[in-house]
Amino acid sequence: MRHGMTPRGLFQQSAAHSPSFFFVARAMGQHADDLADFCIPCNPYFPTDEMFGQLERNLRTILKFYPSDAGAITAQLAHVLRLNPSTISLANGSTELITWIDRLLVDASVAVPIPTFGRWTDQPLETGKRVDMFLLKESDNFELRVDEYVDFIKRRGSRVAVLCNPNNPDGGYLPRREVVRFMDALEDLDLVVIDESFIDFVEAELNPSVAAEAVVRPNVIVLKSLGKNFGLHGIRFGYQVSNPALTRKLSGALPKWNLNSLAETVIFMLAEHRAEYEDSLKKLALDRFMMNSQLNQFPELTVFPSQANFLLVKLPGSVDGAELCDYLLAEHHLLVRQCGNKIGMTSQFMRFGVRPDTEVERLVEGLRGVERLGGGGRHTPAIELVAHSREPERSIS
Repeated sequence: MRHGMTPRGLFQQSAAHSPSFFFVARAMGQHADDLADFCIPCNPYFPTDEMFGQLERNLRTILKFYPSDAGAITAQLAHVLRLNPSTISLANGSTELITWIDRLLVDASVAVPIPTFGRWTDQPLETGKRVDMFLLKESDNFELRVDEYVDFIKRRGSRVAVLCNPNNPDGGYLPRREVVRFMDALEDLDLVVIDESFIDFVEAELNPSVAAEAVVRPNVIVLKSLGKNFGLHGIRFGYQVSNPALTRKLSGALPKWNLNSLAETVIFMLAEHRAEYEDSLKKLALDRFMMNSQLNQFPELTVFPSQANFLLVKLPGSVDGAELCDYLLAEHHLLVRQCGNKIGMTSQFMRFGVRPDTEVERLVEGLRGVERLGGGGRHTPAIELVAHSREPERSIS
């Protein structure tokens, strides 16, 4: 291991998440400037350098003074998005909203496709709910088939259903008409949640969001993540869209000052930088295409189709993802994500955030050294699930 970096084994631990960028950077010390992050899927083109310059010039004011209350910031976001403010709740990240949705609106059971974003399974399990897990099959490229999922939900008697679109970690996308059909089929449920945290990165069709349909339905919430879209994970801000009654229920549980001044500043900057944001999405879509092509040059890798700002990749059986993470960090200063801690996956799967060409070249160079791991690498699946052709289901209480 070179440069006296962190010891190997950093990614061998069983944890809900990979080590944070800050944790790894501190461990790397003076070499942190060379660290490239493929772990957290980010928008590398937004905010622009001009916007960051504006934030830097105003940083003293931003940090010294209290932010406006949630109502004032929500009103501005509603103005930018052209939505009724009575249908929006802003929160300190989408995870805060997931927590309150579970506590306020999930009574007994929730259906969740797996693999997916871990908080949709972990949060209700932590509060003692029954989680009905619908297994997405690798043989189908983890594609979610609406009719099968609806049938599973009705058979299990789930009272709440979740659907992430695009899904995390595979980036699979359901066309808008299919999501609407899903909501129509489950109008008798207590709640249907459509998590659209990565919807802005979709280029398969125009206007893929179903937020407009959510506000006129009695039991639908659409979740959004501004941090993921804007490449500002450190600020922690997201919002939900639903009918005014559901919005009031969620807003009433949230603290009046639950957003920080930096989040407020960025939201008020959006109106004048909308064009730059749209341009950033086009650049990222091109990067996704180019990165997909680069990774597909390795015949040992399986690259799954994605409409998000990340790509799911399956490693050859001789290579363990945790060992590969350690290797890429130690030898190439690349922070990557293995999916062995996701229910429904093993450490043979990696999720790579989409990055610009110059960084992808470093990843490709690092992957060329994988054969060095192939001989001695151990393949130790963290979780094994048996997919049954008739009943792809699993429940945990």
